[in-house]
Amino acid sequence: MKLHPLRTYKSSEPLPREQQLAWKIAEVAVDPVAVDADVADMIVNRFIDNAAVAVASLGRAPIVAARGQAQAHPVGPASGGAGATVFGIAGRYGPEWAAYANGVAVRELDYHDTFLAAEYSHPGDNIPPILAVAQHVGADGAALVRGIATGYEIQVDLVKAVSLHAHKIDHVAHLGPSAAAGIGTLLGLDPETIYQAIGQALHTTTATRQSRKGEISTWKASAPGFAGKMAIEAVDRAMRGQTSPSPIWEGEDGVIAWLLDGPEGRYEVPLPEAGEPKRAILDTYTKEHSAEYQAQAWIDLARALGTRHPEVRDPARVASIVLVTSHHTHHVIGSGANDPQKYDPGASRETLDHSIPYIFAVALQDGSWDHVASYTPERAARPDTVALWQKVTTVEDAEWTRRYHSNDLSEKAFGGRVEIELTDGTRIVDEIAVADAHPLGARPFTRPDYVRKFRTLATPVLPGDVVEEFLALAERLPSLSAAEVADLNVVASGLPAAPKGLL
Repeated sequence: MKLHPLRTYKSSEPLPREQQLAWKIAEVAVDPVAVDADVADMIVNRFIDNAAVAVASLGRAPIVAARGQAQAHPVGPASGGAGATVFGIAGRYGPEWAAYANGVAVRELDYHDTFLAAEYSHPGDNIPPILAVAQHVGADGAALVRGIATGYEIQVDLVKAVSLHAHKIDHVAHLGPSAAAGIGTLLGLDPETIYQAIGQALHTTTATRQSRKGEISTWKASAPGFAGKMAIEAVDRAMRGQTSPSPIWEGEDGVIAWLLDGPEGRYEVPLPEAGEPKRAILDTYTKEHSAEYQAQAWIDLARALGTRHPEVRDPARVASIVLVTSHHTHHVIGSGANDPQKYDPGASRETLDHSIPYIFAVALQDGSWDHVASYTPERAARPDTVALWQKVTTVEDAEWTRRYHSNDLSEKAFGGRVEIELTDGTRIVDEIAVADAHPLGARPFTRPDYVRKFRTLATPVLPGDVVEEFLALAERLPSLSAAEVADLNVVASGLPAAPKGLL
């Protein structure tokens, strides 16, 4: 990997195009380097993972609404391709709308893969827009895998270098450029076209983090789908010869100068050199539990603690529970966020899956975590849970924050230390660094785990033969023909009708 310096340049200080980050990303996207076998294998895993959580979401309101918007945009005779599929229904739709609907479905349960460094991300969000374009243009599985490898590479590299949340910018601002780059790889576009698409994709996907603050709304799931949609539209405009704000990151009125660290901001973005394989997907990790990633390790620890010390499940016996953890866990999903909604039994599911006090209390009492049962209003309002939940607080610890931000994957950690004080004066202290399913965890996820996750989540929604047919296709992803890529979809019966809108 080569580190590329990134800063603001005055208009009187012209920055040659070849030195701009968008151009350097475009060069990575056009590099014809082969996809390593272990990378291709992991892409298959994450494709299955995405499909699992998308299928489990098909009846949920945000997905029903997004699917309705896609259904209002079937592919037409003037389209440049065959259209793309939408999970759960038959038919072909505009690829940008299919990417949006599928992107919402993938993100809704907060249950797919993650990468955390200077910024936060769900790199699997790249898959819906790249797949939609592949289906639209008739690309085969090998091209699709190359595109996905680029999408993951660029998003992870940006996340390692550039913090968005520090300036309250939503993390999908890294997704627009990465998806545009991945689509460029898929289509075999030239650097100039990809460069212009990256600029537009970034320009149209910068938004505030209020979508993940306070009473979290359904837009949380929609934001990455929207970014994927914008990436497709940006590529379309660039292919038609349209240009973009430039330099988009480095300009005097660009993203760094006004949305991030300002004119004095300095970054170093790692990117593969020419001929170097795109392996960033191997740095990422998926979720065993349907909750914010920083909650994964805490769920595992809570399940174990509740079994070993059943007394901690009784709020009458607990004086306090303190989770000593990283800056992000404390300030975003912990008590340091100062969001009263994180302690509200009537809060939305989107809010509860970003409340580590709630998640830890429920996992402690139940010894398990379920993507449906753990979030029901009845479960959240149970009096003994509410009483225990209110006793859970978080504090930031500098060492856990350092480990969270470390680029040394052998020490990178997302957990912390729990300190439980019982009413009789007994103290119980334990810690966990990474989730059990993490590559360095107690039970790292492998192909059988991804397949089991798909079967578990899809079986209540789809007939058994549809489940197995989809898995059989997905496991052969790198070798699929264009016709088989076009069939990468599932159709469910009895789905709710979409509410009426404007379109």
